[in-house]
Amino acid sequence: MHAHAERPPDAPHGRTSHEVADVARLCGEEFTRSHRLGPEQMRLLRDLLACRTPLLGGHLDACEACGESRPSYNSCRNRHCPKCQAVRQARWVEARERRVLPTPHFHVVFTLPAPLRGVALRHRRVVFDMLFACAADTLLTLGRDPHRLGAQLAVTAVLHTWKRDLGWHPHVHCIVSGGGLDVAGDRWVSSPKKFLFPVLVMGALFRGKMLAALGDAVDRGQIDLDGVDRRALFDGLHRTRWIVYAKRPFGGAEHVIRYLGRYTHRVGISNGRIQSVDPSGVRFRTKEGREVTLTPEEFLRRFLLHVLPRGFTKIRHFGLLAAGNVRGRLERARTLLTEPTPISAPPRPAPRTPVELLLALLGFDVRVCPRCHAPAMTRGPLPLLRESEPRDTS
Repeated sequence: MHAHAERPPDAPHGRTSHEVADVARLCGEEFTRSHRLGPEQMRLLRDLLACRTPLLGGHLDACEACGESRPSYNSCRNRHCPKCQAVRQARWVEARERRVLPTPHFHVVFTLPAPLRGVALRHRRVVFDMLFACAADTLLTLGRDPHRLGAQLAVTAVLHTWKRDLGWHPHVHCIVSGGGLDVAGDRWVSSPKKFLFPVLVMGALFRGKMLAALGDAVDRGQIDLDGVDRRALFDGLHRTRWIVYAKRPFGGAEHVIRYLGRYTHRVGISNGRIQSVDPSGVRFRTKEGREVTLTPEEFLRRFLLHVLPRGFTKIRHFGLLAAGNVRGRLERARTLLTEPTPISAPPRPAPRTPVELLLALLGFDVRVCPRCHAPAMTRGPLPLLRESEPRDTS
């Protein structure tokens, strides 16, 4: 960890009062000595301390009209850092605009029951892969059922592992097309307007698929139940109602894209939810106006629970959105959905430049001087500050 990665002064735009990095500065050194952390967790702690500080270098923005200048430090780009997701999310959403189908969509959430959360904590990659596969297969199986739609759905799934209080709660958010392409590829089959499939049916099918996959993984030695009696565990899980939550359907492609943007690159907690940070506790908002206070050590422990395995893909696409269908069946579905429209669809906008993207995200133009308001800001590089170099603290 960076021993002198002090927090930079508040920027004039968009900086929150408290950050996860403040907690890392407060107790990170002691925490790393008293807890066994993996390499990805250690890397995240180092990145949090260095993000947007001189340790990563940056640029000096200077106004040619009035001489005003201000440093702008580089981001760490760690996918778990609360400060580094906005631009990446915006770029991802722009790329997805070309694939979202112009049809209503549903939001379906598949959740692991409590008895399996400890297994997921010990065997993250195996259980997360299983969760993705079984949730998607549940939706696609019901979609293919000739007594329901008899069609192939389009599914985007996003893994989250947290509750609002940062507790461990693995679940998958699925954005599902309200209908699908029939097997022959001749027609689009729309789902009922108010619901996709009954939640009890989805829950029972999901339970069966997960337990079958879990049993296979135990047999192959991929999962260790850590002394838990297998028969008792599986019997209890068979008797448990597995929760699948389906939200009401929402509108067309534009709404879907905005909705996806809220979920794809979210991390366990945003800096904006943190109310206060001091040695006595970290206070942050949960939901419906409620707040939680944790010791700094407990806050950091919970936050680091949600670091994903190296290289793990947390956003996946299935059905019509699977890689093998993007250039064939997906485009056929789009054609069928847009054929009745007599007016051709407007051309999709070109990707925004970095300046345009920052204007949309931050609400101000980085080329305009905040002091004299002249569009005369220029940018030059700042050198990297090595850890061994002294810092001016005056």
